[in-house]
Amino acid sequence: MASLTTYGSAFETIGMRRDNGVLEVRLHTNDGPLCWSLKAHEELEQAFLDISRDDENEVVILTGTADEFSGPEVAAGESASRTISPAQFADIVRVGRRLIMNLLDIPVPVIAAVNGPARRHPELPLLSDIVLMSENALFQDSAHFRGGLAPGDGVHVVFPHLMGQIRASYFLLTAQEIDAAEAKTLGLANEVLTQERLMPRARELALSLMAQSPSVRRATRSLLTHELKAKMHNLLALGLLAESQAYVQQTSR
Repeated sequence: MASLTTYGSAFETIGMRRDNGVLEVRLHTNDGPLCWSLKAHEELEQAFLDISRDDENEVVILTGTADEFSGPEVAAGESASRTISPAQFADIVRVGRRLIMNLLDIPVPVIAAVNGPARRHPELPLLSDIVLMSENALFQDSAHFRGGLAPGDGVHVVFPHLMGQIRASYFLLTAQEIDAAEAKTLGLANEVLTQERLMPRARELALSLMAQSPSVRRATRSLLTHELKAKMHNLLALGLLAESQAYVQQTSR
């Protein structure tokens, strides 16, 4: 079994604290808003695995730092302009698959407190059971299609699953920004709160979930993630392979 005393301070881009079974996971870069990187990619994959193996975690709250959940915004063609070798991309694919599945394998309820724009890997908070958004928060997939990459990191599964195919295709092809109010209307968020109320509300909900027995909480998480897990098992590897092949083909011309 993993122990928070071992993994809780092991990551450069993830801060953790636990109080009475409620684990708060905070994404950051140098204690400021998370600037997405291969380091964050690798660390989240390992962190979600450690969290899933620690039986002392009863509820998880996932949030960002300051007024941004994950960034930065990516300009058109910016991702494609970077040089990544086929071997590096193969490693990114392997880590990317485990990152998503390790998050879904966390066996207890997960609450996302989206404290600002989620422009990079916006699918991650949407793998939670409850999604809270601050008034300034939004979802955008800025790094894939607009950045010159096929949207295969799981966004091709999560957004059609939650929004429907036509809305999701538009979102992914245009790097559309979906603000908090629209996200709630579309069913991507449960509550929209002021920045000051976001974390207190997440903690209130966590305590309400703690009132139920551990076995019921775990069984409920398993039931609520079952369909999405099945879709990920069928489609995640395909999307990651398509993303890597398209990148290699365009950079080898």
